[in-house]
Amino acid sequence: MFGRERTDPGREQSGPGPQPRVPAQEQRLAEPRVPAQEQRLAEPRVPVQEQRFREPPEPFDRPRLPEPPAPFDRPRSPEPPEPFQKPRSPEPPAFRRTPPLPAPGPSGPEPRTPAQRSAAPTPQPSPDAVLIRRTMAEAGPVADKVTSYFYALLFVRHPDLRPLFPAAMDTQRDRLLKALLTAAEHIDNTPVLVDYLQNLGRGHRKYGTRPEHYPAVGECLIGSLSRFASAIWDSETEAAWVRAYTTISQVMIDAAAADELRAPAWWYAEVVAHDLRTPDIAVITVRPDQPYPFLAGQYTSLETPWWPRIWRHYSFASAPRYDGLLSFHVKAVPAGWVSNALVHRARPGDIIRLGPPAGSMTVDHTTDNGLLCLGGGTGIAPIKALVEDVAEHGERRPVEVFYGARTDHDLYDIDTMLRLQQSHPWLAVRPVVDQQAHLHLPDAVREYGPWNEYDAYLSGPPGMIRSGVDALREAGIPSDRIRHDSVEELVAAGD
Repeated sequence: MFGRERTDPGREQSGPGPQPRVPAQEQRLAEPRVPAQEQRLAEPRVPVQEQRFREPPEPFDRPRLPEPPAPFDRPRSPEPPEPFQKPRSPEPPAFRRTPPLPAPGPSGPEPRTPAQRSAAPTPQPSPDAVLIRRTMAEAGPVADKVTSYFYALLFVRHPDLRPLFPAAMDTQRDRLLKALLTAAEHIDNTPVLVDYLQNLGRGHRKYGTRPEHYPAVGECLIGSLSRFASAIWDSETEAAWVRAYTTISQVMIDAAAADELRAPAWWYAEVVAHDLRTPDIAVITVRPDQPYPFLAGQYTSLETPWWPRIWRHYSFASAPRYDGLLSFHVKAVPAGWVSNALVHRARPGDIIRLGPPAGSMTVDHTTDNGLLCLGGGTGIAPIKALVEDVAEHGERRPVEVFYGARTDHDLYDIDTMLRLQQSHPWLAVRPVVDQQAHLHLPDAVREYGPWNEYDAYLSGPPGMIRSGVDALREAGIPSDRIRHDSVEELVAAGD
């Protein structure tokens, strides 16, 4: 369930990875041993809001979505089953300790952590944070075994959950580890992590995740951690993980329940235009079947009919439009299932599915600060949306756009950006081509400025984000005014 299309390709392998071997002394595979001290997690309470907006249907099991009977009169998902009737768990304790881990789930990248803004680290970590980080330090060297064993436990004990996941689990295993690292980084930063978990809870609705799934995930996660961190595992460590996971699951469940009252779990969208800008980059425009609210600079998750249960993140390439159309810039990357399908296979009339909007890399209209925008490759898409947003608000604050590419050929949207520059005197667009200037995008930014009265926005490959943040800090922009999507998630989403 963890987890936008980026120029940094991610790896994908066909077919599910092999199940990890369980040693003979662990009895038989049908019943993997879990340490005796493991206690069952409290069933997360089912939120009071029992009335569902709607539940998603079963994941696609066909190569293409059925044709709609009339333009976007497609029936929505079936009525949900009777509400989960297990006894509710008591109210979770107050959020005194920041939970460390979002619940693993079905395919596709999950909503990213909010646009990164540095926060002062907590001088004294909480007792649970110490124990959880110690567990991760112990299990880190064998992370592949931890995640493989976790999924073995989950699918053997709860085979009914297997259809929620994609056939190939290689990328999914990587996403679990990245989620653990993200949680560890923010374990004592409650506002950041709670916002992250709420986005996850809302995003998980499109997978069909229900409250009763969370205890199973938690038990198997603790079972795997206790096995591979046995040298430091004790009752206090287990209790810390139980407390953290119980609180995490409740945050996600409550966020999903609140979201059900105001938005669908997913939207159907018809491809209405497919513009192949280069042999491997396409601008795709879709019309959702019902209003789709979002902000410039945000992104969504997308599923194609050719790869069911595999969702990838893409940024909106424009500010909200009066006609309701949505545009995405997609680059086909090696072994990228979704990206290659969208660039080389999708055509007008095809139906895809969209998850909810997410992300906070948006314009702050309460300040007069200028905008310094760095867009590399298809990362120019959300930058273009931010420029349109400033224009639509009638503001004349300065906007400086650095558009990075390896070659002239890769500046596929430069004509659009230059037209915007001609229309708005407060906008400056500077293309930076590596092979011509022998200068990387972050280095070019250092040659201009000063930038101390600007808010910075970065979008592009993970390497560009990292070097760009360093360059902007050196140029005098405070960390809390540098916004970008989570680098860890970008690494997992480039396919």
